[in-house]
Amino acid sequence: MEVKCSLFPPYRHNVVLVDRADSQKYSLRCGKCSFVVLIYSVHCLQSCKKSYCTDIDKQQQSKDSVFFRDGVRRIDFVLSYVDEKEGDRKQEKRKIYEANLVKVGLELETEDKSESDDGKTYFVKIHAPWEVLATYADVLKIKVPFKANDIPDNKEIPMNWLSTPFRLPEHIMHPEPDYFTAPFNKSKSDFYLIDDKDTFFPPSTRNRIVYYILSRCSYVRDECVDRDKKGIKRLLNNGAYTAAFPLHDVSKTSKDNTHTQYILISYSYFYLSLYRKYYGEKIGIYFAWLGFYTEMLLFAAVVGTLCFVYGLLTYDENEWSKEICREDIGGKIVMCPLCDKKCGYWKLNSTCNSSWQSHLFDNVGTVFFAIFMGIWVTLFLEFWKRRQARLEYEWDLVDFEEEQQQLQLRPEYETKCTNRKLNRITQEMEPYLPITSKCARTCLSGATVIFWVSITSFIYLINPNSYRLAVYAAFASIMKDSPTSQLHVVGPYITPQLATSVTASCINFIIIMILNLMYERVAIWITDMEIPKTHLEYENKLTVKMFLFQFVNYYSSCFYVAFFKGKFVGYPGNYAYMFGSKLRNEECDPGGCLIELTTQLVIVMTGKQVWGNIQEALVPWLMNWWGSRKARCHPESLYSRWEQDHDLQPFGQLGLFQEYLEMVIQFGFITLFVASFPLAPLLALFNNIIEVRVDAWKLTTQFRRPVAAKAHSIGAWEEILNGMAVLSVVTNAFIVAFTSDMIPRLVYMYAYQPDGQMNMKGYIDNSLSMFNISAIPLDNRPDDEENPPWFNSSITICRYRDYRYPPGHEKEYHHTMQFWHILAAKLAFIIIMEHVVFVVKFFVAWMIPDVPSDVKARVKRERYLVQEYLHNYEVEKLKIQLSKNCDDCTCTPMIYPSLPKHEVLSECL
Repeated sequence: MEVKCSLFPPYRHNVVLVDRADSQKYSLRCGKCSFVVLIYSVHCLQSCKKSYCTDIDKQQQSKDSVFFRDGVRRIDFVLSYVDEKEGDRKQEKRKIYEANLVKVGLELETEDKSESDDGKTYFVKIHAPWEVLATYADVLKIKVPFKANDIPDNKEIPMNWLSTPFRLPEHIMHPEPDYFTAPFNKSKSDFYLIDDKDTFFPPSTRNRIVYYILSRCSYVRDECVDRDKKGIKRLLNNGAYTAAFPLHDVSKTSKDNTHTQYILISYSYFYLSLYRKYYGEKIGIYFAWLGFYTEMLLFAAVVGTLCFVYGLLTYDENEWSKEICREDIGGKIVMCPLCDKKCGYWKLNSTCNSSWQSHLFDNVGTVFFAIFMGIWVTLFLEFWKRRQARLEYEWDLVDFEEEQQQLQLRPEYETKCTNRKLNRITQEMEPYLPITSKCARTCLSGATVIFWVSITSFIYLINPNSYRLAVYAAFASIMKDSPTSQLHVVGPYITPQLATSVTASCINFIIIMILNLMYERVAIWITDMEIPKTHLEYENKLTVKMFLFQFVNYYSSCFYVAFFKGKFVGYPGNYAYMFGSKLRNEECDPGGCLIELTTQLVIVMTGKQVWGNIQEALVPWLMNWWGSRKARCHPESLYSRWEQDHDLQPFGQLGLFQEYLEMVIQFGFITLFVASFPLAPLLALFNNIIEVRVDAWKLTTQFRRPVAAKAHSIGAWEEILNGMAVLSVVTNAFIVAFTSDMIPRLVYMYAYQPDGQMNMKGYIDNSLSMFNISAIPLDNRPDDEENPPWFNSSITICRYRDYRYPPGHEKEYHHTMQFWHILAAKLAFIIIMEHVVFVVKFFVAWMIPDVPSDVKARVKRERYLVQEYLHNYEVEKLKIQLSKNCDDCTCTPMIYPSLPKHEVLSECL
């Protein structure tokens, strides 16, 4: 048919519909020259005059296309290379490799380097026709629809109300029809619901099939003995090709708000099925997990905020802080020096502000929140298992087995393992690593991990301690006459203790960021040394090592402040010193170690989240901006799609791994130490709302499109989360018992209150022990110039935080009975809290099945229908075949036997 073109009416074009301009005009691309025209009626044209196409100037042609030059065949993959010199060995490898790709049925189209922006890069565009897609879909057992789902949706799903606030209405979502699926069989293609062969396989499946072919195609001649030289990964490693990637659907500068990429960025969480179709199941399940984690954080953030509000509302009921701040109590209590020589005597009321701040996080609500988070973690993990099971069914991953991936050997394994043995499954000779070499490499790897973990632990044990002791004395001396004390608003809050704690936390964060870079390289080096057999094994080994390194790196300082700082300091006249040096073991802040743990947690957690988002968004954007600076000078119609995507950052092997690691580290902060900072889930929630959008924007606009890969779970991260869930119960119980002052206060109120009343009057005096100043050794006494003006020789007693007998007692400076009562109460609290939380956890886990009942029913129904429909399909085929055979013969027509309807065995149900 012909069409009246608004630009060049005399010519007829073989066109492809690109975009509708309005209700009358349509934008079409010429099938031969890719020239875009406008037409006034929708018709399919039959031919294109080649003379017209060849006469169009190159500057008029649009290269912003995802099709071959014919405008019909879609580009499923792109290879790029730089041909530096003729006769190069790499050139021969490419020639053989591309010839072998053509042999297996792929269609190639090469863009000359003269067409590229830099004038040096060749681009090989690859298209997989239907025959190739169908063949390898059969090989890979890709599931495709064969019947519409006839099971009604279960609207009464238990606990479904939890996720209701995060769901868009159906009239906005426009959910796709649900189908029963079965593994594709090329010989039975008419069995499946194939409406359009060009769109039957989604883009993620197409590029996964093409990459499967690319990774197994040889680049040596058939007569060569070495058949192991194959795969695009090896060609990328040796420089034969510079890049291999599938194209994004539209340009990153496109303003089409109906396109997949726009929807993924704008509605990152709501359209999870699009992630699966666009990027594959492996990336799709990451976004599903991140979205579900963010959902559950909302409930933890609300409860944590309520606990913080409770601390604010009970601010005026804080009796012990009132006593500290009162001039007649805290103003008359002289405290012993916090360090040797450079620290003078001080009065307790100088810690008035830090005492009030500590109450915001150290109250009865904190105990409740610690118990709540232990149960929340269980609910999160159990409900995620259910969500994951539902996604496995919806994404056709129920029968997907990791063994399918385990059969795919890593090229590095094949290269380094020269020994061969028979594989009992495939009955083929394959490389293997001798058991002696494997054991030696594993032992060396384990020793290396233990060495680096020990080094890191030692750094965080020694460095903060020595820094704080040295710097506190300097701050105490400098800030004694500092102008900050004259500031009306912040002056009272800027104390030597606060300055020391904040600067130490900031320096600790910088050290963490530096060590992260080193640990990543060490983990990769150790994993490569072990020579894992498969990609799945490689990822799991690397995951465990990287998490172990990051766990020690991020949490060591928090563990030190929570469980070691201030616990082994001794007492005046008999202080404990670090490894025999002149540095005393560090004491807690006068306001308590909990406020220091809170400060440490806030700085490290917030700093990591802010830095992570900046690094994720800004760094790739700047690199892409700089890399495409020349191409930006040209019109977009000349900046080809393959060049646009080539200029983006590659999504490396550790791309998704880093995203998981970032979120799991955050999960540790909000569970392991949440008793010290109930607002941690709220900070994590705000970060994750941004994180979902940043990750979606980054993947769709700043990185090349990753090759689709299958995954039915989050892998090794699930076991890591389970381990952290158990550990979090223990750490929070110990924080409440040993870092917080909650237990000593309760013991005092119930057993040692002198008036027998249920209040905290007199607690401060009861919690401080006495020491005779004259008994302090000369080497430990403060210098005269360090003492405050009010200190004089009439003051003979100083106080310190402990429960010891006073001077002159027969058990002078030994622990009192109250100390042992408090210790027993702490241990009892830990045992009771752990048992209560663990019992509730196991009960909740037992009550919530991992797989929803409706999903089980759908899986059984699908298996039943697959067998029934295939049986009936074969019966119909047999009837047709027998009918044809009977028509060809002259014998008496046979009577077809009665073929009963297929009945499925009960065990299938």
